[in-house]
Amino acid sequence: MARLQEAAAALRTLGGTVAVITRMRGTADWLPDRLPALRAATALGLEVAARYGYQEIATPVVEPTELFARGVGETTDIVSREMYTFADRGGRSLTLRPEGTAPVLRAYGEAGLHQGPRPLRLSYAGPMFRYDRPGKGRYRQFHQFGLEAVGDAAPELDAEVIAVAWEWLEALGVQETSLQLNSIGDAACRPAYRQALVEHLRPSADRLNELDRQRLERNPLRLLDSKDPDTLALVAGVPEVGEFLCPGCRDALARVGDALDAYGIPYQRNPRLVRGLDYYQRTTFEIWHASLEGAQNALCGGGRYDGLSELLGYPPAPGVGFAAGLERIVAIAATPAVAPAAPVAVVTLAPAAVPAAVRLSQRLRRAGSAVTADLGSRSAKAKMRAADALGARVVCLLGSGELDGGTVAVRDLRTGAQRSVALAEAPRAVAAVLDGAGAA
Repeated sequence: MARLQEAAAALRTLGGTVAVITRMRGTADWLPDRLPALRAATALGLEVAARYGYQEIATPVVEPTELFARGVGETTDIVSREMYTFADRGGRSLTLRPEGTAPVLRAYGEAGLHQGPRPLRLSYAGPMFRYDRPGKGRYRQFHQFGLEAVGDAAPELDAEVIAVAWEWLEALGVQETSLQLNSIGDAACRPAYRQALVEHLRPSADRLNELDRQRLERNPLRLLDSKDPDTLALVAGVPEVGEFLCPGCRDALARVGDALDAYGIPYQRNPRLVRGLDYYQRTTFEIWHASLEGAQNALCGGGRYDGLSELLGYPPAPGVGFAAGLERIVAIAATPAVAPAAPVAVVTLAPAAVPAAVRLSQRLRRAGSAVTADLGSRSAKAKMRAADALGARVVCLLGSGELDGGTVAVRDLRTGAQRSVALAEAPRAVAAVLDGAGAA
C-alpha cells in the first residue's frame, strides 16, 4: 500500500493525474445505510422458509459452464447471451452462476441426498451474475433469495412454494401484488403446442426482430414472453396452451389451484406466462407488483422442473422452486428500520486515557453493547458531534480527571443527563441508560 501511495504522489509531482477507479457498470455498492435492508429481507425470507421446513444451502459462486448449458438450456437468453464465462488456468470453462436452481440440483445429486427423506426442502440466498442491460432494479451482479423442494412431484408442493413466497412478501409489507399462474405442459403435450405456435407464426416471421426470429426456430414458447410490441401483436392470436394440455397436466394445474384456495391465496390464470429457462414444465408462476411497469413487474417467479436432475446426470428428482431478486424487492418493501444494538460511544479526552478506554470498550462489548471507540486526537466537541451522527445513545467520557479518579462520565445523549461512576460500574450504568432509567 505504501508503494502505491508513493507512486501516486510521484505522478502528481510530475504533473500527471491518477485515474479514478469506479465500480463496474451494472453493479451496486450496498452502503451501510442500505445494507441492513438487504440483510433483513434475506433473513426474513430464510425465517419464513424455515417455518415450512426449508433448510438453508449454499453453493459455490462459480460452477462448470456445462451445468448451465445443459441444465438451463443453450437456447435460453441466459446461456446464449448473458453468462459470465471464462477459462481457468487449467483450460476448464467456468461460469459465475446466473441462477440458483441448477447448482442446488447439482449439489442435491452429487451429495446423494435423493437417498434420504423426500421431498428435501432447501432455501438459499446470495449473489448471481448476468451480463444483462442494466436498468431500474436490474443489475449484472444481483442478489436472489429462493427455495427448492426436491424429490416429490405432488402439485400441492407447487402451492406450498408459492405460499412461502407470498407470506414472505406480506411480512415485508409488500402490497398490491398479484399471483400469475399457468401450466406450460410437459413432454407429453408441449410438443404439439410448440408446433402449433410455429405454424401460426412462421408465415409472419419477417415481421419479427432478429432475436425473436431465432426464438421461433429454437424456443418458440419464449415468444409469448417477448417485450417487442410487434411480436406481442403477432402472438395475440396464437392458441392458448390450455387447449393442448394432456389430462395429467390439467389435473396437476387443478390441484395447484385447489391448494392455493386452501392457503387463501388469490391467483389469476395467465395462459401467456412462460419462464425463460428450458427446464420448466407444468406449473409456472410469477408474483407481480402493481407499481412496477412492463418487463420489470415481476417480483419473483418459478415453477416445476421435473427432469432437470436427469439432464445433469443424476437420478430422477422432480422439483419445484422460486427465486426473487432482492434489489427490486428491497426498493419497494416496507421493511422496518434495523435499530442499532445498544449504541455506545467511548470517547477519550486525553491521550493517556486511551488504554483505559480500550479496556472499557471491550468490557461493554462483552456485556452485549455495540461500541464505537473514538481514541484519536480530535477535539471533544468534534468527537461528540461524531457520536451523535453515528446514532449513539450513550457516551462514556474518559479524560485526565476520570483517569486519576478511576471513574468514567456516562452521558445520556437523549436527555443530556450525565453522571460520574466508577469504571467497574460503567457497564451497569450504560445498561441503565439503554433500558430507560437514565444517567441522572
